Amino acid sequence: MARSGSRLAKALRRVLGYFTVSAVCGVLAASLVVPAVAGAAVALRESIVFFNGLPSELRVDSPSQSTTVLTSDGKLIATFYAENRVKISLDQMSPHIKDAIVAVEDRRFYEHAGIDPQGILRALTSNLTSGSRQGASTLTQQYVTNILNESLMSADKGDRIVLSGQKSVGDKVREIKLALELEKKYTKDQILEGYLNIVFFSRDAYGIEAASRHFFSTTAKDLTLPQAALLAGMVKSPSFYNPAVYPDNALARRNQVLDAMLEVGHISQAEHDAAAAAGVELNITPGKQGCAGAEMAPYFCDYVSHLILNNPAYGVDLATRVSSLYRGGLTITTTLDSRLQLAAQAQVDATAGANPDKWGASLVSIGPGTGKILAMAQNTVFLPEPGKFDTQLNFNVDSKDAKGNDLNGAGGFQPGSTMKPFTLAQWLNEGRSLADTVDASRRTYPLDFPWKSSCGEVLGAYNTKEKNRGAADDLQNNDDGYYHKMRVDYGLYNSINTATFAEAAQLDFCGIQKMVDAAGIHSGLDHAPVNMHQLGNLLGATGVAPLVLANAFATFANDGTYCEPVAIVAVTDSAGQQFPAQTTSCREAIKPDVARGVNSVLQDVLKKGSGIYIKPKVHTRFPVAAKTGTSNTNGATWVVGYTSGLATASFFGDALEGQKRPGQNITVNGKFYKSIDGYMLAGPQWANYMLEAGGLYPAERFPPPPEAMTQKPDRDDDDDDDDDDRD
Repeated sequence: MARSGSRLAKALRRVLGYFTVSAVCGVLAASLVVPAVAGAAVALRESIVFFNGLPSELRVDSPSQSTTVLTSDGKLIATFYAENRVKISLDQMSPHIKDAIVAVEDRRFYEHAGIDPQGILRALTSNLTSGSRQGASTLTQQYVTNILNESLMSADKGDRIVLSGQKSVGDKVREIKLALELEKKYTKDQILEGYLNIVFFSRDAYGIEAASRHFFSTTAKDLTLPQAALLAGMVKSPSFYNPAVYPDNALARRNQVLDAMLEVGHISQAEHDAAAAAGVELNITPGKQGCAGAEMAPYFCDYVSHLILNNPAYGVDLATRVSSLYRGGLTITTTLDSRLQLAAQAQVDATAGANPDKWGASLVSIGPGTGKILAMAQNTVFLPEPGKFDTQLNFNVDSKDAKGNDLNGAGGFQPGSTMKPFTLAQWLNEGRSLADTVDASRRTYPLDFPWKSSCGEVLGAYNTKEKNRGAADDLQNNDDGYYHKMRVDYGLYNSINTATFAEAAQLDFCGIQKMVDAAGIHSGLDHAPVNMHQLGNLLGATGVAPLVLANAFATFANDGTYCEPVAIVAVTDSAGQQFPAQTTSCREAIKPDVARGVNSVLQDVLKKGSGIYIKPKVHTRFPVAAKTGTSNTNGATWVVGYTSGLATASFFGDALEGQKRPGQNITVNGKFYKSIDGYMLAGPQWANYMLEAGGLYPAERFPPPPEAMTQKPDRDDDDDDDDDDRD
């Protein structure tokens, strides 16, 4: 008896529901078609007033789109997205996808005005009287829903999205009103285009172009009939019909779409049968998002992303800039040269291939005269991988920029003897000669040594006898045979510490400071100037980023003109609007004659100086200058060198946090090193790379310095002029 009562109650509810549905449809019809008739009944009139009072404005913004980062030659570096979407026009879509989506989702799409009264009555009657569930939303209504949801997602209000099965009658009526208004503003093709660009297919594919690329590695324009039918079938339930997860479900749904296309006459029976006989045949292109999924240069990508996120031009606050990067559909064209990048990456990987102790290797190149960063590579992976050295820190750049914004850099490494050319530059700047002789036999510089400085106090001392008062041990050279008087050029190309100090003893330290500052050298940790009044910095005690060193040496290559580093040359959004990018900004930093004097000496480093053992012999191919460098504990080793068109810093050493490991008694690539020096690992890394990359940019002869700068002066500080070559 109880069961009979229950069945009767359910039947009565369905009957009541039928009349309720009829009333709702009557109100819609009356309000939309014959408002004069509707006015005859008060109840209908109030319903119409309510409906007409609903919001009718729907802001149709461009949906969230993927941002692409490109090399200067148009190669993809990386894609950023909150929703992987590429907006395209309707004429860039295969006719199959347009026909398929209309046939299966809304076959009266080109006939109705935004809602389908027949569909609504059929679906609601079935839902309320038979207990089954049918949908009745037109493509226009679905587009409205997607627009509303996209707006909430872009505003970081995704928790307020109401799923289709949870919508109230009020939600549906509002959706209907907005759909009707949308049809008044846009053509059917515009609505279909918008829908196909916004609809969700999977977490890696929003919109038909991204779905085509993801599931079939093709474009929306080139979709075949079975491919288009499968994708059209997914929109009903993207998870349930995901062909990568549930291929049988996807296949059955695809064939339903093909049946619908046949019924409405979009395809012939033969086309239907051939498509239905095809398998799923996926060709998945995995989603790669952000710098961790970069096609190349993940650390350069990370540097570029920080430049965008630190720049107020892309939003008033960080959240807005993040939205611009991940949702703005930007095209960011960078300075990176893919040819150089591939060569650089191959070299750093080869230098430290077998590397269980996680020693760091990096290369970074910059263009003299442009400041354009052309390559940036290191021997690590962005995310953990078995057997790989992983870090997200960028070895090549500063920890922070000049305004204190994060750049995610390692903070630089001790540059060692690569700082010596700047003391020589000041020597020449004060009118001295490369042929001057200095006393490099002196090893002690006590606390009371009379250093010259017109702007501050020189700090530090090298005197073993004063260690109890804070002095360091007596100054040492790498080899014992160089404690004697020598020409200053000889002292530099052989990298003699005591020669550099002998020069500094005759100079105003304020001049050395200005020379270093003019070349753009600063601390890699906090962007503060390197204090050249601290004696240890004559030999490179303060950490400097490889990019900064490469650019300082590019200043020598560019006849003394310094150019700010540039990574981004153009940024546009999907509508073609241009955003501020970086432009080349140069200034004279070093007198041309001084730069030429330094260039002449640094060319000898590879021919007969501290870089003589570096192979291959780049200087036999084109004019090139370079300087080796090694920190006091051998934990950081360098070669920084350049042609007239390409400056490159090569680093090998301890890049782990703290940088405390000495480069002594280590094994790299199966070879044991009692201690590493700049020419051993950083040197071949630089030389092999430059041999491949150097010829792609100008490599002209460096202009010679003035003759007076190379001649022995009339004055003679000492008559013992030793110009022997280094063994």
